[in-house]
Amino acid sequence: MSQKSVLITGASRGIGAACAREFAGAGYRVFINSRNSKAELDSLAAKLRETGAICEALPGDVGNVGHVRQIFRKIAEVCGGVDVLVNNAGISYCGLLTDMTDGEWDDILRTNLSSVFYCSRAAVPYMVSKKAGKIINISSMWGRVGASCEVAYSATKAGMNGFSMALAKELAPSNVQVNAIACGVIETAMNAWLGGEERKNLEEEIPAGRFGSVEEVAALALDLAKGHSYLTGQVIGLDGGYV
Repeated sequence: MSQKSVLITGASRGIGAACAREFAGAGYRVFINSRNSKAELDSLAAKLRETGAICEALPGDVGNVGHVRQIFRKIAEVCGGVDVLVNNAGISYCGLLTDMTDGEWDDILRTNLSSVFYCSRAAVPYMVSKKAGKIINISSMWGRVGASCEVAYSATKAGMNGFSMALAKELAPSNVQVNAIACGVIETAMNAWLGGEERKNLEEEIPAGRFGSVEEVAALALDLAKGHSYLTGQVIGLDGGYV
């Protein structure tokens, strides 16, 4: 049985890096991507290779279609394509909608949603040819219910959820499953600004009484990748019962 491959976007730290470690530990050939954090990406790839994993860093802006084409050309040269795609690249914006600039809107839309389209479009032909594949989109609970002062972020994650449900129907006849993980409050750099009383109050609002870990997200992503061929088009909440 040939080694399966996975591409994880936004993998220099946080959820993406945890997914890289999880998939590498499960024996996948791992391709990791990041837009800005090349040093962190190279360091993670080196650490994974020290464990015996096969890992290659592919830096680039997945919100840029030209960069995505370059990334997938390199993957095709190595192993033909990816068996699993984890669309994790994302940025946040906290503030009033009326304070958001055109450039900030364009950036979050490209990074959080256009990247999912570009990467999925590039990954699908190989998966369809193999009659097998998994696309796992790392979404947010705010894509389901919306968050005040995170309108743009919520909109991109809602778009990701709709994208996942629609593409799942399109690819189901080819045995390719598409699902989204709607994360709650996870211990990442994106949420590191929360502290003291604000953090305590938020933890009390979460029925589970705590933030989630990046390892929990990664474990669910790997579980989706390894099986569940009848599970597709789902937005799976991983939020400690918050929504």
